[in-house]
Amino acid sequence: MNIPENLKYTKDHEWIKIDSDIATIGITSFAQSELGDIVFIDIDTEGEELEKEEVFGTIEAVKTVSDLFMPVSGEVTDFNQVLEDNPELINTDPYGDGWIIKVCISDISTLDDLLSSDEYKNLIL
Repeated sequence: MNIPENLKYTKDHEWIKIDSDIATIGITSFAQSELGDIVFIDIDTEGEELEKEEVFGTIEAVKTVSDLFMPVSGEVTDFNQVLEDNPELINTDPYGDGWIIKVCISDISTLDDLLSSDEYKNLIL
């Protein structure tokens, strides 16, 4: 199972990469494998200020539809537009081209509850 050490994780299976006060967010390889083939992503929160654990969108797979939860508080500044035509990138490259949103972090303390790669491994294995 691919769990990059340079990322942080949530118990809801989102990953977060922090660069200064900007966070790139996606779902983990474990999550995409559990969901199956991703067929649609719905993000209607671009430009909105959301609190940690609020729903920022949904992801639809052949099997199910799941909510996506904010790992930190902040403003959704960008949505990966490539996913509109190629949602399967989440299956093939969840930590790279399959990123979902970017967020300007408004409350750095919300990073404190994120999991390290080892903590996430212990959660899923």
